[in-house]
Amino acid sequence: MNNEITTIAFDADDTLWINEPYFQEAEREFCELLEDYLPQHSVAQELFKTEMQNLHLYGYGVKGFMLCMVETVCRISNNTAPVELINTTIKIGQKLLQKPIVLLDGVTETLENLKGKYRLVVATKGDLLDQERKLKKSGLQEYFHHIEIMSDKKEGDYQKLLKHLDCQPEHFLMLGNSIKSDILPVLEIGGSAAHIPYHVTWSHEQHDLNLEHPDFMELEKISDILEYL
Repeated sequence: MNNEITTIAFDADDTLWINEPYFQEAEREFCELLEDYLPQHSVAQELFKTEMQNLHLYGYGVKGFMLCMVETVCRISNNTAPVELINTTIKIGQKLLQKPIVLLDGVTETLENLKGKYRLVVATKGDLLDQERKLKKSGLQEYFHHIEIMSDKKEGDYQKLLKHLDCQPEHFLMLGNSIKSDILPVLEIGGSAAHIPYHVTWSHEQHDLNLEHPDFMELEKISDILEYL
C-alpha cells in the first residue's frame, strides 16, 4: 500500500450507508403497479432502458429515477394510464427520498480511527439536495474535510476533485463499492483505490473485470482499510 496517502475519499451510497436495497424495493413496488400492462420483469427492463436513455439528461439520483418511472408509465400504457397511477408512481419516489439512513457496519469506528491522521472526503454521485440530506441525517459530517457531490465519476471528474483539493494522485485513496465508478477511474489517473463489495449493486454499476493493480485493494469490510494504512 502506498504510504504517501494524505487524502482518503469515501463513496457514500452502499459504502457508508444503505442505498441500493431501497431503490430495488421501490422498483419492485413500481413493477407490481404496472403488471396489468406488462409482466413485472418486462416493466423492470423498460424502466432500466428509460434510465439509461436519460442518464445524460438527469444524472444520478432519486429525482431522475422518479422522472424515468413516470416516463415508463406513459410509454408502457401508450399514454392511457390514469392520473392515479402517475400519482402513485410519484409517491413511490417521495417515499424513497424519506428513507432512514442506516450506516453500514464499522463505518463510524473506521472514520473515528482515521480522523486527524488523514484528510477525509466524501466523493459521491447523486442528487445534491438528497445527498446533503442523507449526510446530515447520518451524523458523519464532522469527520469530513470536504463533501463533493459529483455529476459523474469518470477520470476527468476525479482530476477536477484532486485539483480542488490541491492533492496529487499518488497521495489520494478512494474507497467505494463500485469497480466502475470508484476504482477504475482513480487507478487510471494514478491514485490508489480500495473496493468494498456490497451484496446489492445497480445493474449500471456492475463490473466483472478481474482486477490486478499494485495500488488496488479488495476489502471485505470498510474497517479492513485500517490494516493497510
